[in-house]
Amino acid sequence: MVKVNAHMHTPYSFSAFPNVDDALDRAVAEEVKVVGINDFYTTEGYQEWADGCAKRKLYPLFGIEFISLNEEDRKAGLRVNDPANPGRTYLSGKGLSYPFRLEEPYATILSDVRNEANRQVEAMCGKLNELLVRKGCNFTLDLRQITDELTRGQIRERHLAKALRINVYEACDNDEFRIKELLESLFDGKSLKSPWDNLAGVENEIRANLLKTGGAAFVPEESSAFLPMKTVQEIIIAGGGIPTYPFLADDANGNYTDFENDLERVTIQLSERDFHSVEFITTRNDVRLLEKYAAYLYDRGFVVTFGSEHNTPAMEPIELFARGGVPLTGKLLEINYKGACVIAAHQHLMKLGLSGYIDHTGHADRSKRHELETLGDQLISN
Repeated sequence: MVKVNAHMHTPYSFSAFPNVDDALDRAVAEEVKVVGINDFYTTEGYQEWADGCAKRKLYPLFGIEFISLNEEDRKAGLRVNDPANPGRTYLSGKGLSYPFRLEEPYATILSDVRNEANRQVEAMCGKLNELLVRKGCNFTLDLRQITDELTRGQIRERHLAKALRINVYEACDNDEFRIKELLESLFDGKSLKSPWDNLAGVENEIRANLLKTGGAAFVPEESSAFLPMKTVQEIIIAGGGIPTYPFLADDANGNYTDFENDLERVTIQLSERDFHSVEFITTRNDVRLLEKYAAYLYDRGFVVTFGSEHNTPAMEPIELFARGGVPLTGKLLEINYKGACVIAAHQHLMKLGLSGYIDHTGHADRSKRHELETLGDQLISN
């Protein structure tokens, strides 16, 4: 079975990978043949992704990710796929056009929401610098330098956490005791839990203690930072893609969000909300529960794909595993590959000016899924 990872972030948003070449070299080393770029709010990495895949004989999938808001769910207190924020809903687009095209008004809408996200991080940087001055540190953060050296133009709170970690370590001459002492001061007396040389762990603690709700540098998002769910779906369709619902699915205790906890009901509701494609980030889930959900959705006509994200500092394998490093079952590997085939076929047909898995209204004829799976298999095999 061909290995697929259909959801990977790159440095064009935030990523564990230092660059696109590193991500694709790792895919080759792990024999993952089909790889999907899926950055937040941007398609800027598509050209580099396509060129890198061609050089390595990998098959590229082109995606994007948004954070949307469903106002009805928010008012009802319904947790969808963000366990902490009712109504807030992560959405992906799969199989977008390459070269990417987006007509107005959607191009401006996408640009505006990206700029709003950057403004929020800029405000957080200002509050971080205020904290550093209060604590008597001999350095502050330079947002322009962070943008130039750590990003490809889009700055996120994880970039701030990484920049602060770098500056703390430099100010302390990489001395373990001094690093822990300074971070404890910045955390208002809370000790560092991660080993000081676990850089990803330290950055995660910086983010949790300083940049999330209750932290000294936390800045709440403005309502303009979240587009309505329907608007996001329209942007994805206008960009040639397939609106896709990312399941959070089971947590470490086997619990689900309010929206996802009844498999039969959520399947019906997703169809009612015009979703014909879903995805899972497999490391979050128990392999048995993952197969239960994925197989049920596939059997009811959905396109189902899996990914790893890699949108944290921690470097994980590109080959997909379930929670705890458990290998995916043969059934899961088959479902993921067939989903990738549909996306590949959709990309191909849209490039030819034809209808893909969905039409221009977002409607999908699920009875044609097998036909697209066959076409996609031929494209990937060739």
